[in-house]
Amino acid sequence: MTADDDVWDALFEAWSSGETCGLATVVRTFGSAPRPAGSSMVLTPQGRVVGSVSGGCVEGDVLERAREAVLRGTRQQASYGISDDDAFAAGLTCGGTLEVFVEPVDARAFPELAEVRESVRAGVATAVLTVLEHPRPEAVGTHAVLRADGHSGGPHPRHTPPDLLADARDLLRRGDSALLSYDAEGVRVFVRSLTPPPRMLLFGAGDFASALTSVGRTLGYRVTVCDARAVFTTAERFPDADEVVVARPDEYLAEEAAAGRVDARSVVVSFSHDPKFDIPLLETALGLDVEYVGALGSRRTHRRRTEALRQAGVTPLALARLSSPVGLDLGGHSVAETAVSIAAEIIATRHGGGGARLSDRDGPVHDRHR
Repeated sequence: MTADDDVWDALFEAWSSGETCGLATVVRTFGSAPRPAGSSMVLTPQGRVVGSVSGGCVEGDVLERAREAVLRGTRQQASYGISDDDAFAAGLTCGGTLEVFVEPVDARAFPELAEVRESVRAGVATAVLTVLEHPRPEAVGTHAVLRADGHSGGPHPRHTPPDLLADARDLLRRGDSALLSYDAEGVRVFVRSLTPPPRMLLFGAGDFASALTSVGRTLGYRVTVCDARAVFTTAERFPDADEVVVARPDEYLAEEAAAGRVDARSVVVSFSHDPKFDIPLLETALGLDVEYVGALGSRRTHRRRTEALRQAGVTPLALARLSSPVGLDLGGHSVAETAVSIAAEIIATRHGGGGARLSDRDGPVHDRHR
């Protein structure tokens, strides 16, 4: 899951006790909004507030709407335009617009929450679909639960836009949350992805892997370091890694992928200087649906590596996905600086950024619709 773990823990606790919570969720943003879509705030039965939808500037009004949702059992949507002056007064540095959906949550209003709880506890990527607008009023506020192996709940299939499940699956695959609008059918559905942390798989137990392990943990990745050399591949040498594995890199990656533990959010970086490990690993990685594949090395190493991969049968389209030499040109030289440059390229790949200085371009600072 994400930084909103406490929100869902509070929901599960109240739901299990038969009580009602008020749940407010950011379902859409415009401009430099302070919190992304999917950010949530819960009013517990004890009057405790968990989570945030704006970092402070509209929380008071949202809280009143959450109280009303609990008392009356009603749902409502609200839009907030946060001016630069208002944002500054609230201790923020950005303006923007938020669209928030407020609903009561209990066993009657959200019976699917038990299924969500079990999936989350099992570490299974799960999406919660909430109907915000629908031609049939009784469908508004209903939920569906989507996983890779199927879905449950939601409005009757004949009232569902034909592309809804495919669009929702695409969001879940990327671990994203977003509002899906189908104007022809008059339907709007918010998709909230609840996913385990994405994986960062680092191959080659050296200083570069150690430095990137620390950065990867900070970015929220579950970091694995793998190397075939047992003498170098120890937990003591990589205290920030979630897992340290002694295995052939290509075999380990293939086994993890076959077990469903590698997905479209995963990143793979090779620090190996030995072609007998490096080439089979990259051949395997480039055949998977992962977000990023990078490899450390000089220009000369890159040319030799590319030719070896071509001879191994890797297609030009797959080779184009390889970041080699790995990282963005930040001008640094040290191991730590190299780790930051690799992390910067991973972030840019994830969000479609160009790596330009913000001071050198116009437009919103956080352009989520790039």
